[in-house]
Amino acid sequence: MTGINGYPASPSIRAGRSIRLHIATSADRFRLDFYRWGSALKHTGHVEWPGQDAVPGLHDEDWQWPAYDFLVPRDWRSGVYIGVLSTGVCPSQPVMDAREARFLLVVTPAVPSGRKVLYKIPVFTYHAYNTAGGGSLYSASRVTLRRPGGGVGGPVKGLPDPYDTSSPRQTFAHWDAPFISWMEENGIQSDYCTDLDLDEGRLLGDGYRLLASSGHDEYWTAQTRRNVTAFRDTGGNIANFGANTCWWRVRPDEDRSALECGKFPPDAPAGTDPDSSYGCPDHWWESEPENTLLGVSYRNGGGHWDGPRPPLGYTVTDADHWVFSGTGLKTGGTFGQDNALVGYECDGAAYEIDGQRSPQPTGQDGTPKNFKILGIAPLPSDWNFAAREPMPSPRAATLGLYRATGTVFTAATTDWSRLLATDPQVAAITHNVITRLA
Repeated sequence: MTGINGYPASPSIRAGRSIRLHIATSADRFRLDFYRWGSALKHTGHVEWPGQDAVPGLHDEDWQWPAYDFLVPRDWRSGVYIGVLSTGVCPSQPVMDAREARFLLVVTPAVPSGRKVLYKIPVFTYHAYNTAGGGSLYSASRVTLRRPGGGVGGPVKGLPDPYDTSSPRQTFAHWDAPFISWMEENGIQSDYCTDLDLDEGRLLGDGYRLLASSGHDEYWTAQTRRNVTAFRDTGGNIANFGANTCWWRVRPDEDRSALECGKFPPDAPAGTDPDSSYGCPDHWWESEPENTLLGVSYRNGGGHWDGPRPPLGYTVTDADHWVFSGTGLKTGGTFGQDNALVGYECDGAAYEIDGQRSPQPTGQDGTPKNFKILGIAPLPSDWNFAAREPMPSPRAATLGLYRATGTVFTAATTDWSRLLATDPQVAAITHNVITRLA
């Protein structure tokens, strides 16, 4: 079979505008089909073009593959679109996740849509784990966005997830796709963006009430964080149904085609684990703790499991809170344990137990003092932990929220979306948070 692969020049495009696609194949002609991901897979169109071949590049350089301009129809609804490349007849229902012949494109609205939810696709994180060209941000300090991969269509660093072997971790299919399917199946109307859109200051001023994300949104630029913080401070709400969020700081280059990240302390020996090290240039927590925005940090949680982990769920600390409405949960009860809800990575806030035997944030790590811990999962001693400042607080995943003009909610575990379709309590909490904050 003739090989084919490709990538967009930019991970997102406004409906009605032209996007440059870069595609390489030795076939004389090829076909590109677009599918929008949602409650059901929707075929939205196709094009056919003459093929041009090219050789792969390196992980840190623009591959400069043959270019094709595609005009995104103005009536395409905002969403995540998978480009399926083929050199023969495209199957009627092709598999969306693959390590080649696929690319991800986020379409943003042509004009403000009036929808109240904006969902963030973490393209920076997907490219950090993308190993196309022989490297990733786990082996190099710079990667290009202009290569196959970045959510779908490229090789990925990491081992399979024993709790969901249908797709690799660090892919769109693994983290975001289940959450988006659940939202749209449940009638939650959302527009979509990438972290590059937020870095450039787009969309957050278009009337959205809630910025939502899920899974593994690990890599943030300083400008993305400033813009999201400003959104909160002007009354915008944030719901983070994931973990290990805003752990590493990245910097885009001038044309927004590559990312840089300084992970290792000066003179670090080979084999150093940056998560467990101090003095890392781009650890957010060492310079500006992510807790001040999100309420939690990976350094008070942990994880990074390659195989099975101790099954943990959340113990409810205040069942009367609106977050738990309709769940049937009681204070002191647990949820999610049977399906290992907590992990593969989780976030937490430094806390202490008050006179009513309830966990309260200490604020020592930057967590707002009004952060309300609604669910807690103390972590066993054999959990994998990251570096943190010395503090007496135990480590625990902490589900909760706080208010600072806007409200910020965190589920504090990467695997939240994995349970949405099968755990009615996880689904009810998610529905409560989105409908209330939107």
